[in-house]
Amino acid sequence: MNDKTKYIVGTSGYSFGDWVGPFYPPGTKSGEMLGLYAERFAAVELNFTFYRMPTARTIASMDRRTPAGFAFWVKANQIITHEHERAPIREFVDGLAPLREGGKLAGVLLLFPQSFHRTVANRKFLSDVLGDFAPLPTAVEFRHCSWEHPATLEGLRQRDASLVVPDVPNLQSLYHGPAAATNRTGYLRLHSRNADLWYAGAVERYDYSYSDADLRSFLDEWSNVAEDTDRVYAFFNNCHRGQAAQNAESFRRILGQIE
Repeated sequence: MNDKTKYIVGTSGYSFGDWVGPFYPPGTKSGEMLGLYAERFAAVELNFTFYRMPTARTIASMDRRTPAGFAFWVKANQIITHEHERAPIREFVDGLAPLREGGKLAGVLLLFPQSFHRTVANRKFLSDVLGDFAPLPTAVEFRHCSWEHPATLEGLRQRDASLVVPDVPNLQSLYHGPAAATNRTGYLRLHSRNADLWYAGAVERYDYSYSDADLRSFLDEWSNVAEDTDRVYAFFNNCHRGQAAQNAESFRRILGQIE
């Protein structure tokens, strides 16, 4: 398989009012967005599950609105990753049952905040959480630089979890580990390269657009991830004003997946 064909490209979320016009046709209603999104991309990250627990009813509706073969990565709820509570994991997993049964659940994304440092207690918590989510596929994104340690990669390999390779500004405190694969699924998240706005707020942080030169450079930076995996998910999280969707389609053109 050609490495470029391994990339499955999408965005972090799909339901945004300011995407109407730049990405969705004028007049698009929120309930129509997922179906329109799935006409142009084969995968999406669900972000609403970070803020509220998924229910089987909501997830079944999303399953019905997407075609066979469509893939969902689902962000773990903040109670788990930010408040360090494992009790809700069973409810969270149960809510995803329709996607599992429909063969559309690619996995669960565990995004840990910058305050989650590499300590003995946090390493144990991470190990326990990965065990709780098994046998579902999982991917882990670190924000703090303390996780830039060889044992981090080895620990994820032992637990068959994907390392998320983030594209973030060049700030010393942020995680900038190697672009590496820890199992057969690569995972890339593109956020922003604007250091000045990273701590300005959630909207400002992700108000960034990647150039085609940036996107082409990723193919070199991520080449070893593609070589060492069966598939590579690449999700754009710079969602302000539809930039994520526009950049994702530009990346697909560079890959030769669309004209």
